[in-house]
Formats: sequence, structure tokens, C-alpha cells
Amino acid sequence: MSTTPAPPRGLLGFLRRTIAPLLLIVLCPPTVILMWHTNVALDGSFALLGHELGKAGVFPYLWSIWEPVFFGTPAAWAIIGSFAAFQLALMRLLPGARFEGPVTPAGNIPVYKANGVAAFVVTMATFAVCSWGLALFSPAVVYDHFGGILGALNIFSLALCAVLYFKGRFAPSSTDSGTTGNPIFDYYWGTELYPRVLGWDLKMFTNCRFGMMAWPVIIVSFAAKQHELYGISDSMLVSVGLQLIYVAKFYYWETGYLRSLDIMHDRAGFYIVWGVLVWIAGFYASPTLYLVHHPNDLGTPLALAIAAVGVLGIFTNYFADAQRQRVRATNGETTVWGKPPEVIVANYTTERGEAKQSLLLVSGWWGISRHFHYLPEILGAFCWTVPALFHHLMPYCYVIFLTILLTERAFRDDTRCAAKYGPDWDRYCQRVRWKIIPGLV
Repeated sequence: MSTTPAPPRGLLGFLRRTIAPLLLIVLCPPTVILMWHTNVALDGSFALLGHELGKAGVFPYLWSIWEPVFFGTPAAWAIIGSFAAFQLALMRLLPGARFEGPVTPAGNIPVYKANGVAAFVVTMATFAVCSWGLALFSPAVVYDHFGGILGALNIFSLALCAVLYFKGRFAPSSTDSGTTGNPIFDYYWGTELYPRVLGWDLKMFTNCRFGMMAWPVIIVSFAAKQHELYGISDSMLVSVGLQLIYVAKFYYWETGYLRSLDIMHDRAGFYIVWGVLVWIAGFYASPTLYLVHHPNDLGTPLALAIAAVGVLGIFTNYFADAQRQRVRATNGETTVWGKPPEVIVANYTTERGEAKQSLLLVSGWWGISRHFHYLPEILGAFCWTVPALFHHLMPYCYVIFLTILLTERAFRDDTRCAAKYGPDWDRYCQRVRWKIIPGLV
């Protein structure tokens, strides 16, 4: 059974379903390599990168960077393989409560083991003990092999996306699968919503237990490299500290993420799988990579101010998400900012023809804008980037990307909800007029 929407027709449909995905598949892998090289070899300077590209030529210069790490290195593959095996073991062995995800369009209910917090603590503790405690490897090991890691991750992810494409076509794990008939788009978007192998949920593994779990290990290793070279700076401490808080918050809220757009709607294809396996490592961690060789001294007052604003942003994002989920989990039998919640009961029909209802919260954080929670998320990311100061644009690429991503996601989610809830969504939009920023958009 296919749950993929029918592709738009005409030139626009061809651009959206073929050309745009193909460009992303081709351009994104070398982009992360270029980001790494610019940070470690060109002082994080786009101007210097432009000079080198102009002198040597775009393709020859890019290939001179990528060729040594194109297939990864033996050390990189050992790091990736060990980390992946460790995370798969933690998913299976650590205790955790049974958690049921939302009913899928095809009527399936994904089941998970909710042990994300334990996995996060065990992972970070294991890295600390094995590197600093037992000296089995240098704590800067990820930085020292990062080019090879990105090359290996590119190869691994592209191959995994191909496996998932064929698995969804010929051996899907559930009826939440199908194709559009366009192989390029199906490879990009995916053919299964919840692929599973030997009991492991592959999207939970790629999104939560590899991509997101690698992020804190990577930035801690980057901090260790700065300490090795220059001593640790307060700018690095603020940046890494805020990111660790953000990732810890993610795992505390992991069951909420399993009800998010990434999991409920986006299939396991290049868009999500390559994104979490490679883009998080190469792009999300890039502000910290830049800081390795830029140990800025912020001073205690400024460092504490940035940290405080960042923590406020991270926890406001969490409180907003938790507020909406609490209202739905209690069917409105709770309070929002000390008052009964104001809700709109939205009716919808599943693909199986079943009539359902959902509560749309129009008070609290969700009375400010329909996607208010994106604002504090962007604020938190800015605060762990701004310790890089303003010598180069490079470290701010992630914040710019995140802003574009979340804005696009807000529009995409509004379109999906309008189709799902119909007139009830129109009533909701009359109550909550703004998508993200009140008075602007």
C-alpha cells in the first residue's frame, strides 16, 4: 500500500520530484567535505576558499580535497563500525519502557523501547572512560580522523539509502510503504515509513542513536583537540556546554520526537537518513569545528550571559513542545499557564476511512504562533555559535540553514494540516494568525 502523495504534474512536478532531489543527492556529499576542509585548512574563510577555487579550478580543487578521504580510511571505518555496533547493542540491551508511536496512515502502531536517556549517559561515560580514563584512544580521535569519517559516512549512507529503497519495494516491514514510480524521488524520499531489520527500528537507529548520539561525541572530541593545542577556551566551553544540554534535552524528550514530523511523515530515504548520518556530523557540528583553531576569550560576564540566553532558548523550546503534548495526552484535562487550555477539536479521516479527532492548542505558547517553538530553537543554536564571534561567516552556516529548514518545515506542516483537518484548520488559523513570528510571518 502506497502512502506517498501523488506527484505534481508538469514542469513544476518534474523540478520538485526529479531535478531538486537529484541536485541535493549530488551536491550535499561534497559540501560537507568542503566545510570540513575550509575549517581545518583555510581558517574557516570563504574568501580564502574562493581564492583557492579560482586558482585551481572548482572540480580539480574539490577532487584534491575529497580523493584522499573519498572511501574513508581504515581508522574511520573502525570508528564508525564500533560506534554503530555499540549503539545497536544499547538499543537492545538497556532497559526501557515500552512506547507506542502514533497510528500511521495505514493503521500500524510502531513500538519502541524508550531508553534514550540511559543510552546517552552510557555513551558519553564510555567515551570519557575509554579515552581519558583508560587511554585506549585519544579523546581527540574524532577530530584527528574527521575527514575520513565524513568520507566513510558518505559512502555508508548512500549505500544504506539504496538498500532501504529496494527493501521498501520488495520486502517492506509494514503496509506504510510504496513508490511513486520515480526512482530518483523514491531514493531521495524513501519507500518505507518505518523500516525494521531483526527487530531494530532503522529510523530510530539512524536518527536518534547514530546521528544525534554522534553529535555530542564529535563536539567533545573537538573540544579535546582545542585543549591539546591551545588549552580550553571559555568560548568552546559555552558552545559545547549548550549543545550537550540541547542533546540531553532531546533524549529526555525522545518519545516526543518519535511523534514529530521527522518520524511520522518523512520516510527513510536520502532526505532523512543521509541527513542524520552525515549532515549532522559535517554541518551541525561545524561551529565547534571552527572553534578548535579559534580559541576566543569571551570573558566571564559575556560567557555567562550567552550561556544563560542559550539555556533559556533550549528550555523554552522544550516547555513549548511538552505543553502541547501534555494537553493531547490528557485530552485537555490539564492547565496551561495556570488556566484550562483553550483548544479546537479538529476532525479528520484516516486513509482507512476512520473518523478521528485531535486537539489543536490555541493558548499558552501555542497561542503566540503556530510554530512558536522554532524561535527558541534557533535562539539556542545562535548562542552556541556566537562564541565564534564575527571574523568569518562559516560558523553561522548552521544557524542560517536551521532557520531556512524550520521556516520551510512550518510552511510544509501548515499545508499538510490544512489537507488533514480542512475547515477545522481554518478555524485554528483564525485564532492563531501567525506561522512563526507574530506580526511578521
